[in-house]
Order: sequence, then C-alpha cells, then structure tokens
Amino acid sequence: MSARNVTVFGATGKQGSSVVRALLDDGTFTPRAVTRNANSEKAQKLKQLGAEVVEGDLWDVASLKNAMKGSEGVFGVTDYYDPKNLAQGETSETLMGKHLVDAATEADVKLFVWSSLPNCAKASYGKYSNVYHFDNKANVDDYLRDGVLPYAILRLGWFLENTQNFNLLTPTPDSSSYELTIPKFDPKSPQYFIWVERDLGQCVLALLKNYKDDSAHVLGEAFYAVGERMSYTDYAKEIEKAVGKPVRFVSGAATGMEEVDEMYGFQNEFGFYPAQTVIPDPRLERFGVKFHSNETFAKEELKKRYA
Repeated sequence: MSARNVTVFGATGKQGSSVVRALLDDGTFTPRAVTRNANSEKAQKLKQLGAEVVEGDLWDVASLKNAMKGSEGVFGVTDYYDPKNLAQGETSETLMGKHLVDAATEADVKLFVWSSLPNCAKASYGKYSNVYHFDNKANVDDYLRDGVLPYAILRLGWFLENTQNFNLLTPTPDSSSYELTIPKFDPKSPQYFIWVERDLGQCVLALLKNYKDDSAHVLGEAFYAVGERMSYTDYAKEIEKAVGKPVRFVSGAATGMEEVDEMYGFQNEFGFYPAQTVIPDPRLERFGVKFHSNETFAKEELKKRYA
C-alpha cells in the first residue's frame, strides 16, 4: 500500500509542528514538513522524528506544487507577522492562502485543511476593519467556498501559549502575586482558548481520518479548534491554583498598535465567535478529539515557569 502523504505548511512553527507531531504519533499518514530552510535546527529535528522535510515558500508557487505532489492531504497556514510577508502589505495572507489553494487544486489534493480566524470587519459591521491577520485568513475561506478543492476549515481560538510567549503574566513589585494583563478586555467577557501544541494536531488528524465518510460531514465545513470558553478572570483563577500565588486579571490600556487594539476590542465587544457556538465542538469530539483544559495547561506549562 502506498504511503498516505500529508503536506504540512508552517511545519517548524507552533501550528505546523503540532500537526506534524500528531501525524507521526498516530502513524496513519506520513507528514511532509514544509519549511523555507530545510537545514534549520527545527527542520532537522522534525526529520529525525521521522517526517519528510522539503523546502517551500508561499510566494513561490512552483515550490508549493512540488511540496504537494502526491499528497492526499494538506494543512495550510499563513503568518501575517513574518517579516517577509508583512513587507508585502495588508493583503499578504490572502494572497498566500490563494497560492496554497491553487497549488493544492492543481495537485489534486483530496483534503485541504485551512487554519483560519473570523472576519472581524464583517462580524463587527465595519467597526473593526484593521484586524488584517484575522480578515486575510477569512477571505481565504471565501476563496475555498468558491472553488472546487475539497476542504475543511479549522477556526482557532486565542493561543494559551500567548500567556508566556508575550509575557502577559507578570509578577507584582513585591513578587507576592501575579497579574494577567490583557488590553481592552472586560473582566467578565468570555474568551475562546486553544492549547495549540496539544490540540491543533489532533483536530487536523481527526478531519483527515474521517473526511472520506460522507456521514461525517467533513468536506466544506468549518470546525472550531477551541478547547474552552471562559473569561480571563476565570483563567487567572486556574493559573492561581497551579502556581500557588494569587493571580489577578488586569484590563490593560491600549497598546498603541492599531491592529492589536482592534483585535482585542472586537473580541471583547462582539466575541471571538458567536455566543451560541458550542465549545468544545461536539463534531470534533465525536471524531475522538480530546481537548485539554486551561487548568491542565496551567498545571503542565505555567507551573514550571511561574511557581
């Protein structure tokens, strides 16, 4: 039996590496990890784990076609804030996403899984129209719907890894407690969370293992890769239990970065997703996805750094 290859873009990043590792752990599919530099330390580590590593650039369509050749599935993701992409302007992610879709269509890919986010401009009726790293991805959703490529969309939440990656949890001056500071966010407003490292990969794997079953209704659908919905105030309580020190949520001032401030403004006022969205997504749970809680993330990741 020939290998069931899955091409994974952004393989050395947070999202792609989660997918590669989930595929390797399961063994049903052979991951083909795509990176701009196959000789990088991260790329070589994936190779040592058993992934095929190839070079590809989202601005080089020929390299995308080569990376997808012979692949049954593709995981597509773009990074608005990568310096090379940012230099291409506000619509860079939409263009890169279209490159991926076009290449996958030509390669006769059977399932294209797209990592996406909501369209803030549309959902806010134009009030928050500068959240480009959200709206660009959502524009690719529309491009997929208008095309012929078999696809499924995963709509992600707020990365729990942001807590430490952006130093959002800081000690008070006397080191007796911590403050979790999020700009422009009401203490009671709900947020939608995902532990990317643990949960995104298993979501992608679940879609790949079920898309051939018509009764599973995978093709052409959007799923929510979100483990938990809670306020930052309640998240602070989970952190407090894990680290053994008081943790207080602080609604911070605007950052002065228009896109970031509008992003949080949108999430606070309109919600990351509609209030009626069921979290966790019961469809993914039926496929066997077991989401990790914010409590588990705090115990396993934050405790060792902050306790």
